[in-house]
Amino acid sequence: METTRRTFLKAGLLSAAVLAAGGGWYRHAHPAPPRGFVLDGEARAALDAIVAAILSGALPDAPADRARAIAATTARVHQTILGLPLPAQQEVQDLFGLLALGPARRLLTGIPDGWANANEADVAAFLQDWRVHRLSLLRTAYAALHDLVLGAWYSEPAHWDAIGYPGPLKELA
Repeated sequence: METTRRTFLKAGLLSAAVLAAGGGWYRHAHPAPPRGFVLDGEARAALDAIVAAILSGALPDAPADRARAIAATTARVHQTILGLPLPAQQEVQDLFGLLALGPARRLLTGIPDGWANANEADVAAFLQDWRVHRLSLLRTAYAALHDLVLGAWYSEPAHWDAIGYPGPLKELA
Protein backbone atom coordinates (compact mmCIF):
# COMPACT_ATOMS: atom_id res chain seq x y z
CA MET A 1 0.00 0.00 0.00
CA GLU A 2 1.42 3.34 -1.05
CA THR A 3 1.19 6.33 1.30
CA THR A 4 0.08 9.47 -0.43
CA ARG A 5 0.47 12.98 0.80
CA ARG A 6 -3.27 13.23 1.32
CA THR A 7 -3.38 10.00 3.40
CA PHE A 8 -0.44 11.22 5.48
CA LEU A 9 -2.14 14.56 6.19
CA LYS A 10 -5.43 12.86 7.12
CA ALA A 11 -3.62 10.52 9.52
CA GLY A 12 -1.80 13.48 11.08
CA LEU A 13 -5.00 15.47 11.57
CA LEU A 14 -6.81 12.44 13.01
CA SER A 15 -3.92 11.78 15.40
CA ALA A 16 -3.87 15.42 16.51
CA ALA A 17 -7.63 15.32 17.15
CA VAL A 18 -7.31 12.12 19.19
CA LEU A 19 -4.46 13.60 21.26
CA ALA A 20 -6.40 16.83 21.86
CA ALA A 21 -9.49 14.90 22.92
CA GLY A 22 -7.43 12.70 25.23
CA GLY A 23 -5.72 15.72 26.76
CA GLY A 24 -9.06 17.46 27.24
CA TRP A 25 -10.54 14.39 28.90
CA TYR A 26 -7.51 14.07 31.19
CA ARG A 27 -7.69 17.75 32.23
CA HIS A 28 -11.41 17.34 32.91
CA ALA A 29 -10.93 14.14 34.92
CA HIS A 30 -7.85 15.40 36.80
CA PRO A 31 -8.18 19.16 37.32
CA ALA A 32 -5.16 21.00 38.70
CA PRO A 33 -5.61 22.02 42.33
CA PRO A 34 -6.28 25.74 42.68
CA ARG A 35 -3.25 27.68 43.81
CA GLY A 36 -3.15 30.96 45.62
CA PHE A 37 -1.35 34.08 44.50
CA VAL A 38 2.43 34.10 44.84
CA LEU A 39 4.36 37.38 44.68
CA ASP A 40 8.06 36.85 44.17
CA GLY A 41 11.03 37.90 42.08
CA GLU A 42 10.25 39.99 39.02
CA ALA A 43 6.53 40.15 39.92
CA ARG A 44 7.41 41.83 43.24
CA ALA A 45 9.74 44.24 41.42
CA ALA A 46 6.90 45.03 38.98
CA LEU A 47 4.49 45.74 41.82
CA ASP A 48 7.07 47.92 43.60
CA ALA A 49 7.55 49.96 40.40
CA ILE A 50 3.80 50.25 39.86
CA VAL A 51 3.23 51.32 43.48
CA ALA A 52 5.93 53.99 43.14
CA ALA A 53 4.40 55.32 39.91
CA ILE A 54 0.79 55.38 41.13
CA LEU A 55 1.68 56.95 44.49
CA SER A 56 4.43 59.26 43.21
CA GLY A 57 2.94 62.43 44.73
CA ALA A 58 1.92 60.80 48.01
CA LEU A 59 5.16 58.99 48.90
CA PRO A 60 7.72 60.50 51.28
CA ASP A 61 10.70 62.29 49.72
CA ALA A 62 13.43 60.73 51.88
CA PRO A 63 14.76 57.62 50.05
CA ALA A 64 14.65 55.33 53.12
CA ASP A 65 11.13 56.45 54.06
CA ARG A 66 10.03 56.11 50.44
CA ALA A 67 11.42 52.56 50.20
CA ARG A 68 9.66 51.58 53.46
CA ALA A 69 6.36 53.07 52.25
CA ILE A 70 6.60 51.22 48.93
CA ALA A 71 7.46 47.93 50.67
CA ALA A 72 4.58 48.34 53.15
CA THR A 73 2.10 49.14 50.37
CA THR A 74 3.32 46.19 48.29
CA ALA A 75 2.82 43.92 51.32
CA ARG A 76 -0.74 45.24 51.83
CA VAL A 77 -1.53 44.74 48.11
CA HIS A 78 -0.24 41.17 48.43
CA GLN A 79 -2.43 40.54 51.48
CA THR A 80 -5.44 42.03 49.69
CA ILE A 81 -4.91 39.74 46.70
CA LEU A 82 -4.65 36.73 49.02
CA GLY A 83 -8.11 37.66 50.34
CA LEU A 84 -9.67 37.38 46.87
CA PRO A 85 -11.38 34.19 45.66
CA LEU A 86 -8.97 31.70 44.07
CA PRO A 87 -10.12 32.35 40.47
CA ALA A 88 -9.50 36.09 40.94
CA GLN A 89 -6.11 35.37 42.51
CA GLN A 90 -5.23 33.26 39.47
CA GLU A 91 -6.19 36.10 37.12
CA VAL A 92 -3.96 38.52 39.04
CA GLN A 93 -1.20 35.87 39.02
CA ASP A 94 -1.54 35.63 35.24
CA LEU A 95 -1.26 39.42 34.93
CA PHE A 96 1.91 39.52 37.04
CA GLY A 97 3.25 36.52 35.14
CA LEU A 98 2.95 38.51 31.92
CA LEU A 99 4.50 41.59 33.51
CA ALA A 100 7.42 39.50 34.77
CA LEU A 101 8.11 37.81 31.42
CA GLY A 102 10.66 39.85 29.46
CA PRO A 103 9.16 39.75 25.93
CA ALA A 104 5.62 40.30 27.24
CA ARG A 105 6.82 43.14 29.49
CA ARG A 106 8.49 44.86 26.53
CA LEU A 107 5.47 44.38 24.27
CA LEU A 108 2.76 45.33 26.79
CA THR A 109 4.53 48.04 28.78
CA GLY A 110 7.56 49.23 26.82
CA ILE A 111 9.78 48.66 29.88
CA PRO A 112 12.98 47.25 28.30
CA ASP A 113 15.39 46.33 31.10
CA GLY A 114 13.36 44.79 33.90
CA TRP A 115 11.30 46.33 36.66
CA ALA A 116 14.15 46.97 39.09
CA ASN A 117 15.72 49.33 36.53
CA ALA A 118 12.43 50.88 35.39
CA ASN A 119 12.19 54.65 35.33
CA GLU A 120 9.17 55.96 37.26
CA ALA A 121 8.17 58.14 34.29
CA ASP A 122 8.21 55.11 31.96
CA VAL A 123 6.05 53.12 34.40
CA ALA A 124 3.63 56.04 34.71
CA ALA A 125 3.51 56.31 30.90
CA PHE A 126 2.63 52.61 30.45
CA LEU A 127 -0.03 52.90 33.15
CA GLN A 128 -1.52 55.92 31.37
CA ASP A 129 -1.46 53.99 28.08
CA TRP A 130 -3.31 51.10 29.71
CA ARG A 131 -5.82 53.48 31.33
CA VAL A 132 -7.03 54.72 27.94
CA HIS A 133 -6.14 51.71 25.76
CA ARG A 134 -8.57 50.58 23.08
CA LEU A 135 -8.49 47.01 24.45
CA SER A 136 -10.82 46.68 27.40
CA LEU A 137 -8.62 43.93 28.86
CA LEU A 138 -5.75 46.38 29.39
CA ARG A 139 -8.12 49.04 30.75
CA THR A 140 -9.44 46.46 33.22
CA ALA A 141 -5.89 45.46 34.21
CA TYR A 142 -5.04 49.12 34.82
CA ALA A 143 -8.17 49.62 36.93
CA ALA A 144 -7.35 46.54 39.01
CA LEU A 145 -3.76 47.66 39.63
CA HIS A 146 -4.86 51.22 40.39
CA ASP A 147 -7.59 50.15 42.82
CA LEU A 148 -5.37 47.58 44.57
CA VAL A 149 -2.57 50.10 45.10
CA LEU A 150 -4.76 53.00 46.24
CA GLY A 151 -6.85 50.70 48.42
CA ALA A 152 -3.71 49.36 50.08
CA TRP A 153 -2.27 52.85 50.56
CA TYR A 154 -5.40 54.39 52.05
CA SER A 155 -6.17 51.37 54.21
CA GLU A 156 -3.41 52.69 56.47
CA PRO A 157 -4.90 55.13 59.01
CA ALA A 158 -1.82 57.37 58.76
CA HIS A 159 -2.85 58.32 55.21
CA TRP A 160 -6.47 59.22 55.93
CA ASP A 161 -5.78 62.91 56.61
CA ALA A 162 -4.57 63.39 53.04
CA ILE A 163 -8.08 62.64 51.73
CA GLY A 164 -10.01 64.19 54.60
CA TYR A 165 -11.32 60.87 55.91
CA PRO A 166 -11.97 61.16 59.65
CA GLY A 167 -12.02 57.42 60.17
CA PRO A 168 -14.86 55.02 60.95
CA LEU A 169 -17.82 56.39 62.82
CA LYS A 170 -17.76 55.80 66.54
CA GLU A 171 -20.91 54.45 68.11
CA LEU A 172 -22.58 56.73 70.56
CA ALA A 173 -22.89 55.01 73.90
